[in-house]
Amino acid sequence: MFNSLSDRLTDTFDRLRGKGKLTEADITSAMRDIRMALLEADVNFKVVKDFVARTKERCMTAEVMESLSPAQNVVKIVLDELIELLGSTESKLVLSNRIPNVIMLVGLQGSGKTTAAVKLAYLLKKQGKSPLLAACDVYRPAAADQLATLGGEIGVPVFRGDGQNPVEIARASIREAVDHMRDVVIVDTAGRLQIDEQMMQEAVDIKKAVKPDQVLMVVDAMTGQDIVNVVSTFAERTDFDGVIISKLDGDARGGGALSVREVTGKPIKFVSMGEKPDSLEVFNPERMAKRILGMGDVIGIIEKAQEMADVEQLEAAERMLREGFTMNDMLDQMRAVKKMGGMKGILGMLPGGQKALNQMGGNLDESIFERNEAMIMSMTKEEREKPSIINGQRRARIARGSGTTPADVNNLMKQWGEMNKMMGKMRSMTQQAQAGSGKKGKKGQIMQEFIILLRITRDQRKH
Repeated sequence: MFNSLSDRLTDTFDRLRGKGKLTEADITSAMRDIRMALLEADVNFKVVKDFVARTKERCMTAEVMESLSPAQNVVKIVLDELIELLGSTESKLVLSNRIPNVIMLVGLQGSGKTTAAVKLAYLLKKQGKSPLLAACDVYRPAAADQLATLGGEIGVPVFRGDGQNPVEIARASIREAVDHMRDVVIVDTAGRLQIDEQMMQEAVDIKKAVKPDQVLMVVDAMTGQDIVNVVSTFAERTDFDGVIISKLDGDARGGGALSVREVTGKPIKFVSMGEKPDSLEVFNPERMAKRILGMGDVIGIIEKAQEMADVEQLEAAERMLREGFTMNDMLDQMRAVKKMGGMKGILGMLPGGQKALNQMGGNLDESIFERNEAMIMSMTKEEREKPSIINGQRRARIARGSGTTPADVNNLMKQWGEMNKMMGKMRSMTQQAQAGSGKKGKKGQIMQEFIILLRITRDQRKH
C-alpha cells in the first residue's frame, strides 16, 4: 500500500546523499518533497503540516548541518518522526484476569469488522485462548451466517442468540462463554455505510451491557482522508482503546492509516495484510516506518521463519548438516518460502528490496516454484534422495514427466548443486566444531553454537 510513498521518500533521500554538505535550501527542498509525498499519499493535511514542521526544525540544527554525514542524519530524523507519528512503541492487546475477557469491535460497514473478528479469534486461539465469537450484527443480510462460516473454518464457535436484539445477544454471549469455559468473547457489532446516531447509540449500549476489557475500532486502510472524521467520532462516543487497520495489502495510497494515531491518540494494535485467518499481525511502528522508508523489515522475516519452523524442520536441519541436501529438502524449502509470502513478499521486507522490485516492474516470476515442484515430483524416490545419480537420460525423462524442458531440469540441478555445496561447507565447519576442544577458531565456535541452538529450540518445541 505504501509503495508510492516509499518510492517518493527514497528518491528524496537519494538526492540528499548525493550532496557532500547540506545547505538550508537543500533541507527546505527535501521538506517540500516530503510534504508533497505525504499529501499525495492521502495523509491528513494537519498531520502533514505538524510532521514536516517538527522534522524541519530538527534538521536545521547545527548538529545536523555541520556533521560529517548530514544526509544520513536527515534520514534518521525522518525515521524517528515517522515512528513517533505511528505510535512510538508496540501496543499489545491487554486482557484482564477476569473470565471471560470481552473484546468489542466497532467500525463502519465494509471496514472488515467480521473478518477482523475471526482473525483475532484465530490469533488468540494460537496463543492458547478459547475464544467465542458473538454475532451482534443483526442488520446486514447473512452477517451472522458469514461469521459462523468463518468461525467454523478456524474451529471457533459463534453465538447467535435470538438474532434480533444486539444488546441482549452480547449480554447472553457472556453467559454462554461461562457455561462452556470460553475465556475470551469477541463481540462483532453492526456498522453502517456512514456514521449515524442509531449505530453509535447501539455501540454505546452494548459497551454498557458487557463492559468490555478492550474496545477496538476496525478501520479500512483504503478509506482515505475521511478516516479522520470517522475515528474522531468513534473516539468521542465509544472511547475505544486501539485500532485494527484492515486491507493494508490493498493498492490505495494508505495515508489515512498514517493519520489515525496522530488524530485520535489511540494506538494501532493490529494490521491485516491479507484475507487468510493468519494475516493479522501485531503492529510495530518502528518496523512499519522502516519499510515505508525502504529500510526493510529483517526482523519480520526472522519471525515468519520462526513461526514456520516446527520440530520436524529443526530435526531436518540437523540431518542436512550430517548427510547433505536432498531434493526433498529443496521441495520443503520452496514450500516454506511460499507460506512466508513468496519471494516477492520476502524481498519487499529486505532493505532496498522494494526498490529492486520496482526496477523489475513490480513483479517476480514465482511460477518457477511450480515448475521446480513439478520436476521434483517427477523424480523417483531414489532420485530425490540421491540427486547425484540423475544423468542425461534421467533428466530427459524428468522433463517429459513434468512438462518442462531438459534446460529447466539442468537449472534445477544447478540450484541443488549450489545449495548442496553450501551445506557441505557448513558440515565441515560443524565437524571441526564437534571434534575440537573449542579452539578451532571463530567459525567452529559459531557452528557449535548454531548446533546447540538448534537442539535447544527442538527440545523446547517438543515440550
